[in-house]
Amino acid sequence: MKHSHKKWVTLVFALSIVLMLGACKKKVAPPPPPPPPPPAAPTASLTANPSTIQKGQSTTLTWETQNATDVSIDGIGSVQPNGSQSVSPADSTTYHLVAKGAGGNQEATARVTVTQPPPPPPPQPTASEEDLFNQNVKDIYFDYDKYDVRADQQAALQADAAFLKQHPNTKVTIEGHCDERGSTEYNLALGDNRANAVKNALVQDGIAADSIKTISYGKEKPFCTEHNEQCWQQNRRAHFVYQK
Repeated sequence: MKHSHKKWVTLVFALSIVLMLGACKKKVAPPPPPPPPPPAAPTASLTANPSTIQKGQSTTLTWETQNATDVSIDGIGSVQPNGSQSVSPADSTTYHLVAKGAGGNQEATARVTVTQPPPPPPPQPTASEEDLFNQNVKDIYFDYDKYDVRADQQAALQADAAFLKQHPNTKVTIEGHCDERGSTEYNLALGDNRANAVKNALVQDGIAADSIKTISYGKEKPFCTEHNEQCWQQNRRAHFVYQK
């Protein structure tokens, strides 16, 4: 009985020691939280559309960035994180963008090539008044042995008058011509009548009489030398000559 009591006292003492040791043991601190992730690095892109222009033309720069708080482009200055701008470089230029943020810097470039415009075409020679006269004033043709202006020649005569009105300083000689048939004297008179018939029509249309001279060559200066009606009808004419 005494032995059992001693054993019980020993067990209680041992348990007390264990409890005391547990109470005195230092508590272990929890591990620290993990560090925050580093800030994201900026991204940047820069384009030019079109990338090739002629001198004096414009192109559009377009840029996009992320995670950037300070964005600038050389030659332009500070810009918004995203945007576009028209530029007109005088010479070929490489535009340089820098995007800065908490996570570092990022750069982007865009090349704009400036070409010289093609040279202007050489000036076209200006037609002289005489050239214009020869291009626009047409001869008036007559029937055989006639000097009245035919109906089918009225439009040409009106066009001649319109040109002379537009060029009031132009001086003109009207030559009367005939085909080879008939005497020299008869054809000289017929050619004179043809030249004066055209002159009178122009004067009636408002052309100054003193700007028009007439002369008859009869059959002496044929335009065509063949001996047939197709050729003769080309010779029966009032021919306009520009006076320098």
